[in-house]
Amino acid sequence: MRRDGRVKTSFTGQSIESARRALVAQLKAAQFDEAELDARILIGAALGLDLTGLITQAARPLTEAEASRLAQHAQRRMAGEPVARILGTREFWGLPFRLSDATLVPRPDTETVVERALEMLRERELSHPPRIADIGTGSGAILLALLHEIPDAFGVGTDLSLTALNTAKANATALGLAERAGFVACSYAAALRGPFDLIVSNPPYIPSGEIPKLSIEVREHDPHLALDGGNDGYDAYRALIPQAAERLTPGGALIVEAGQGQARDIETLMTAAALTVDRPPRADLAGIPRAVSARKMPP
Repeated sequence: MRRDGRVKTSFTGQSIESARRALVAQLKAAQFDEAELDARILIGAALGLDLTGLITQAARPLTEAEASRLAQHAQRRMAGEPVARILGTREFWGLPFRLSDATLVPRPDTETVVERALEMLRERELSHPPRIADIGTGSGAILLALLHEIPDAFGVGTDLSLTALNTAKANATALGLAERAGFVACSYAAALRGPFDLIVSNPPYIPSGEIPKLSIEVREHDPHLALDGGNDGYDAYRALIPQAAERLTPGGALIVEAGQGQARDIETLMTAAALTVDRPPRADLAGIPRAVSARKMPP
């Protein structure tokens, strides 16, 4: 795919529909896979219009300011910047999340972690409000999705990045969850005491040598701290799984996201930490085992 950042068409004086078509043509020429969708989202953001507005006002000429904003959006997309980065926000679990340079763009694959966490938590009858920890919380997407689904739960998110933690705090406030969410700067779960009924994590799991081979959208725009899993991709799992096992309540569950082909080795690490793998990983829409889970069995 070509990514040169050049916008060959001026949008000044064009109608909304003609500008949309021009942007689609440029994106298709640069071999973007979702040119139609990207163009609609970018022009909608530049004009502050939803899909209905784009349709009903299709014949209206762009103002000079709108044309300028659209050109800026188009230039950034043509250079390979993800649409979510350009807009500064991404939907996850049906909720809007603000992003920053220190956070990953939440992906649909990660929703499998939320699904498995809800499944395992709802199997237990707790006599107290659930306590949740999200290790490497980033934007707070997993933690806040769980708090949204479990109204009496309290959660803590950890991250090495203060910028990421500030982003997560802002998302918690925007979603009305700040009173039930806390955030701590530390390596994995090192600063947490527990015990927790549920621990979740989407840790860095890309082998260091594979990062240069990732798409430009990921390797140049996602934070390497959140991607780099060490030489074999398992550094984070080797650190966080034993920490999580120590901080789980009896019967508590650990759920982590796995990269392609990693699920079995992660289960081995969980078993070595005296956790019990009692079900197969939950697969994403592509059939890749994605959410790997285990329980801390009562003595």
